[in-house]
Amino acid sequence: CMKSMWDERYSDSDYAYGIEPNEFLRHYLPTLETGRILFPAEGEGRNAVYAAQLGWEVDCFDLSVEGKKKATQLALQHQVAISYQVGDIEHLEYEAEQFDAIALIYAHFSAASKSGAHVKLDSWLRPGGMVIFEAFSKSHIRYNSVNGKVGGPKDVAMLFSVDELQQDFPNYEFLLLEETEVELNEGKYHIGTGSVIRFIGRKRSRV
Repeated sequence: CMKSMWDERYSDSDYAYGIEPNEFLRHYLPTLETGRILFPAEGEGRNAVYAAQLGWEVDCFDLSVEGKKKATQLALQHQVAISYQVGDIEHLEYEAEQFDAIALIYAHFSAASKSGAHVKLDSWLRPGGMVIFEAFSKSHIRYNSVNGKVGGPKDVAMLFSVDELQQDFPNYEFLLLEETEVELNEGKYHIGTGSVIRFIGRKRSRV
């Protein structure tokens, strides 16, 4: 099961994806006014800790209790606070419209649940709030079949397309939505060239 896979990966003393934040997040997050932010599938906490250092109030969740342990350790080292729940998005409850931003950084849910997960996340974001998203595109299968070190799901149904994201986030103004090639150097599980979808979206206010 997914949970035991992640627990095993995160139980290693090294940080699987390093301790530096994702480059796309690092580039974009400082341009936003701070508030309350959610990191789904946050793993070992590198991005959540970065956001907390910028002054955000940070919530995150992941399936892995081992991920939480590493994230808590990283937050202590950087003397910041993050609120971290362990659980599946289908069973977690946050309040409606409580977040100012949601950062989906390689948050790959199962093929059957990913659209439902996006709908649920959308309900937790206030109108005018921002989504920051980077994850592997459907084209990435061509990359990780030749270089396993770049990582990412091997099931194309778990990967993303521009069309899918437009369908999952219909009530958004897209400030950026693109498929692009990136050079990843994040820990030992994201190394090499990959194909990702990036989007920055602002949730439209109710009319």
